[in-house]
Amino acid sequence: MPVDPSTYLAFVAASMLLLAIPGPTVIMVVGQSLAHGRPAALASVVGVGLGDLCLAILSLAGVGALLAASAGAFTLMKWIGALYLVYLGIRLWRAPVTPIGETGMHGTSETVPKMKILREAFLVTLFNPKGIVFFVAFVPQFVDWSAAYWPQAIIFVATFTTLAMANGFVFALAASRARRLATRPFMLRALQRAGGACLAGAGLLALAARRPI
Repeated sequence: MPVDPSTYLAFVAASMLLLAIPGPTVIMVVGQSLAHGRPAALASVVGVGLGDLCLAILSLAGVGALLAASAGAFTLMKWIGALYLVYLGIRLWRAPVTPIGETGMHGTSETVPKMKILREAFLVTLFNPKGIVFFVAFVPQFVDWSAAYWPQAIIFVATFTTLAMANGFVFALAASRARRLATRPFMLRALQRAGGACLAGAGLLALAARRPI
């Protein structure tokens, strides 16, 4: 194995500890799940996973080091991601209420634009500069520099992406189950607006991200 087992377990433990603290992407997943239910939850989680994977690749390609060194580039990406989240939140707040899913009170299927939600989750994750810098600052702490770098980096990145998706799925599943308890239009409206507020709030939270010194 390219990675020492004890080092790998330490990496898993540290990653789980960091992921347990909800960030903008987790709040976004919860918001979409509250608004649209399980189909949106799964699409959001896949989008976040793909976004994390791309972030890792960009970081390994040197983009993370650039953002860590350039205050202007970091701030630009931060504002793009944050404003996009706020836009999604406002749009969701004002959108018509979608029906309950397959087991809902009317037995209708919930029509959710899964690819659209997946794309939105991917873009939100991708434009999170803190995520890119994170891979640059976090992963190397567990690398054995006397051994080949790339095999270790690939294992760490794949592990973190998997853990991030599992973490997002747990939050999304809880939120979608809460939505399925709603049987009245006003309750659905309240949940959808709560989802919109989560997205906008995630945008404001993203603005608080600081560039590592």
